[in-house]
Amino acid sequence: MSEKGLIGAVEAGGTKFVLALATHEGEILARTRMPTNTPTETWPAMQAFFEEASAQHGPIAAFGVASFGPIDIDPTSSAYGTFTTTPKPGWSGARFHDVLSGFGAPIKVDTDVNGAAIGEWMAGAGQGCRTLAYTTIGTGVGTGVVRDGQSLMGISHFESGHIQPPRDPSRDPFPGICPYHSDCLEGLACGPAIEKRWGTSLDKLGAEEVGIVADYIAHLASTLVLLHMPDRLIFGGGVMKAPGLVEAVRKATACKLNGYVQHPRLDAGLESYIVTPGLGDDAGITGAIELGRQALAVR
Repeated sequence: MSEKGLIGAVEAGGTKFVLALATHEGEILARTRMPTNTPTETWPAMQAFFEEASAQHGPIAAFGVASFGPIDIDPTSSAYGTFTTTPKPGWSGARFHDVLSGFGAPIKVDTDVNGAAIGEWMAGAGQGCRTLAYTTIGTGVGTGVVRDGQSLMGISHFESGHIQPPRDPSRDPFPGICPYHSDCLEGLACGPAIEKRWGTSLDKLGAEEVGIVADYIAHLASTLVLLHMPDRLIFGGGVMKAPGLVEAVRKATACKLNGYVQHPRLDAGLESYIVTPGLGDDAGITGAIELGRQALAVR
């Protein structure tokens, strides 16, 4: 067992939970994944995994949780770790502490994209960056911004997926699927929006459709540059795996910035500035382990 104690890590996504028990140094001792069902199904399964893993490997010293939202991530709030206005049925009002507090270990909760951003900052495509923005384009859309390994927030976590990009109805008559804003970025460019608009995933579509989605994502990319001036932008998630999409996003972002921001980090063509994840699908669980370390550090 690690001298500093074991860390329970939770990456809670909209479609799946990834659970791990790791040493303080990051070695994963036990790992599983399960579908994101309702809390009444998910909580007992999560508790059982950590009980069994702890019985085999030793007591859990801290938990790090990187979760879908919206969720309260303010440690000073009485509702810390509670889902708020999430559209996912059954999850509003559910709280991670309801199931994890029984282990008697400190818990740090952050968003799934913040967790992925921290993971990439530590060990992936964000190494060497001071400020990093990680965006996932998948079932939903969200961005985490990390500075010196700590995620940034205001009164709540950032909600980049609900920025409303310009939409030309003659080019894209699709009204969007967001139940709150219709044609916000998530409503136009997430995986389910693409499926509903064109009947298939983006990787099976052509350059015109890729270009439409790329323009929406580039609006976010240029906005992130202007608001946060990060050292690098990382774009992950299932949608970003479509052939030609990241290249189209780079080109469209450069057009939107139009040379206004001049810095060595913004290389010609943005090939080193706008990148895909270095850790692949492990960014989130890597970040969740780091959140557990941070929970121990402030104990």
